[in-house]
Amino acid sequence: MGFFSPGFRGREHADDGRIPPGQYLEHGFPVLSAGPTQRVATTDWTFTLTTETGEKHSWTWDEMIALGVEDIHTDIHCVTSWSKLDTDWKGVPIEKFLDGIEYSSEYSMAHSYGGYTTNVPLDDLLGGKAWVAVGYDGGPIPAEHGGPARLLVPHLYFWKSAKWVNGLTLMQQDEPGFWEQNGYNMHGDPWREERYWGS
Repeated sequence: MGFFSPGFRGREHADDGRIPPGQYLEHGFPVLSAGPTQRVATTDWTFTLTTETGEKHSWTWDEMIALGVEDIHTDIHCVTSWSKLDTDWKGVPIEKFLDGIEYSSEYSMAHSYGGYTTNVPLDDLLGGKAWVAVGYDGGPIPAEHGGPARLLVPHLYFWKSAKWVNGLTLMQQDEPGFWEQNGYNMHGDPWREERYWGS
């Protein structure tokens, strides 16, 4: 019971046109994690991009920030059925990490401190759809919400927005990450209710 943090439960549903099917409006920010909270200082943090050929490119915290941080205003949707509207983040667009790098992959695997992984098609990470988030609600991201940096892919269920992210591996073929190996959908579109295998 202690392996999963509180928040894996539902409440009243609400729908104002911005909430996907099967979701309810959440005014708080539930903490949901598989395993213990990772606590990584920005001085120790690195992000590594690995291409399909095994070539590695790494950034320190300061080098990543220098790529350019954007403001993001977005809704987020958790597979456990809550949706939080009008959240504010700061983050570095994923395409910044791919500038000048040759690759032919269509898929990726995000990696996190603590060993968590999740697969995301590159089409869902590029074109202003995803960021390495470095700030939330006017301050740093709290560790329990994935700080100092988490993947932010708001158009997919929030398990795809990997907490404590530290890398991205490009892949020629799609492969399941942690939750995908445990029955969650390989894609995770909340508007299609892609929650589990077969959905």
